[in-house]
Amino acid sequence: MATSRREPPFASSSTSSCDVDDEGVRGTCEDASLCKRFAVSIGYWHDPYIQHLVRLSKERKAPEINRGYFARVHGVSQLIKAFLRKTECHCQIINLGAGMDTIFWKLKDEDLLPSKYFEVDFPMIVTRKLHNIKNKPLLSKPIVELHSEDTLQMDGHILDSKRYAIIGADLRDLSELEEKLKKCNMNTQLPTLLITECVLVYMTPEQSANLIRWAASTFETAMFINYEQVNMDDRFGQIMIENLRRRQCDLAGVETCKSLESQVREQRSRHSLVPLARLERAFSLIGGRALWTLTARVSNPSPATPSLLWKTHIYISYTPFYFANFIFMQSFLLLCEISSKHKGERNCT
Repeated sequence: MATSRREPPFASSSTSSCDVDDEGVRGTCEDASLCKRFAVSIGYWHDPYIQHLVRLSKERKAPEINRGYFARVHGVSQLIKAFLRKTECHCQIINLGAGMDTIFWKLKDEDLLPSKYFEVDFPMIVTRKLHNIKNKPLLSKPIVELHSEDTLQMDGHILDSKRYAIIGADLRDLSELEEKLKKCNMNTQLPTLLITECVLVYMTPEQSANLIRWAASTFETAMFINYEQVNMDDRFGQIMIENLRRRQCDLAGVETCKSLESQVREQRSRHSLVPLARLERAFSLIGGRALWTLTARVSNPSPATPSLLWKTHIYISYTPFYFANFIFMQSFLLLCEISSKHKGERNCT
């Protein structure tokens, strides 16, 4: 119904109290965002949106970190696009623990938007992202253009529009998660892609199993992309764990990340939670075959890595499970065998 007073596109209602727990886990969002922002700033990949969400750190990042994030972003992006093309974009994507991710805006630029794109994260992170979206035209304009109504209502830590929604919720509270997703018109009949990047490691095995069980029982057809650490028992992994613990960040699921074998066991354990009509296991790719190889020349390299050409092998195992009406694809990315033609630069595994 038309009104005499036109409200601004982003009209907010009452705001719930901010969450105060899990400060250490929320801090990892800042770390990852700063690393991505720096890698973009020196030309590892193109992202015109991240600068409006994340400040540029004065601290330079090691080449190994830049390459690792490049491979992570590129690998997940390829899987997302494959899903979108397979479904002809008649689907929805739910990014669990999305942080300052910019996938929605990049997909719009490529005319590859799903029917709806959802982001979920801690309420405090969502509040920060919403502030940037409201105040940065490059972020808000695409959302408004795709929306069919005059105003976009925000209810606490939620913004819902026709093609994009962002929700503040705790993934360990599945009833709250489902309630908020349904409030934003989640469609359980649509093919659904669920994404967790370095998320399940912060949950106990029981909590992550409950999340997967919820997904299996909620959606008729779905694919699950899970990017997670491995080899956390080596020296590098131990240093990472110690650094996070000093910042009051506990890796509740680290036991499953001790080795490649422990991750394989965990994936099989998770899948066994759901009644299977037909089960196909395909862990052979983990054994040493690269699904694809990324070769990139950094367009604006740092002084420490001039004109380097490098290759990153992404090892990915994906296990399709068919049960009832649910297709589950556990996509598990491993970054390894990073090498460089630049003399004197360390290899990273």
